[in-house]
Amino acid sequence: MKLYIAPPSPFARKCRIVVREKGLADRVEDVVVNPYESPEALLAVNPIAQVPALLTDEDEAILDSPAICEWLDRHGSGHVLLPVDGPERWRIKRVEGLASAVLEMGVKLVLEKRRPESERSPSWMARWTENMGRALDALEAADVAAEPLDMGVITAGCAVTWLDFRHPDYDWKTGRPRLVALQTALEQRQSFRETVPA
Repeated sequence: MKLYIAPPSPFARKCRIVVREKGLADRVEDVVVNPYESPEALLAVNPIAQVPALLTDEDEAILDSPAICEWLDRHGSGHVLLPVDGPERWRIKRVEGLASAVLEMGVKLVLEKRRPESERSPSWMARWTENMGRALDALEAADVAAEPLDMGVITAGCAVTWLDFRHPDYDWKTGRPRLVALQTALEQRQSFRETVPA
């Protein structure tokens, strides 16, 4: 199997962590690409040139990090990271959704900051920053613990470490001790240590 990734991507990191946690590291090859260059190999798997993208051994393309992670969860071994149904699935999906919202707002800010300053929208940047803060507050209130590991926990951990990486001037830690503790615990896991954004 091939997992198309960009090392800075938190969405790709999430999938890479699941690969390791599910015992699939010897079956999944990381293929590093620059999605902004729209390489042919990536386009053959994902026509909109986004990472991550998984090409299975059956040449099936699985796109979008939640779908990829769920596919890996079903095909790997060990602890289930996202139950198929029931209330626990929806609790995990709520946490995953909040963490994904943090990332979505953060990515919008990164892309906006790459535009020439004269083309940037201060009002949108302010809105996205406020949204990101509210999503972080909701994650803090959800009291996400590092154990047991699940898709919500993984996504939350990826989100806060990515903020340190891409938005070092944004203070997400003040007033959010539970998220700080979560990050500290998760970044000690082997799967997290092997996938630090770069």
